[in-house]
Amino acid sequence: MVEFNVVIEKDEDGMYVASVPEIHGCHTQGKTIQEVLERIKEAIEVCLEADGEEITPMKFVGIQRVEIAR
Repeated sequence: MVEFNVVIEKDEDGMYVASVPEIHGCHTQGKTIQEVLERIKEAIEVCLEADGEEITPMKFVGIQRVEIAR
C-alpha cells in the first residue's frame, strides 16, 4: 500500500477539487468531500497505470498560505 498527499480546495462554484502534488496532472472534483476522496483514489490509480513509472510519495511537511499585494 502506498500513501499520497492530496490537496483539497473548494472552487467558486462550491465544488471540491482534489489534486496530488506528486503526480503531475492527477486531479478530480466532486460535490462533497466523500465524493472527491473516492474520485481521487480512482484518479491516482489511472495516473499510475498510465505513467507506468514508479512514483515515490513526498514527505508531508505542511501547508502555508502566503499573501501578496495585487
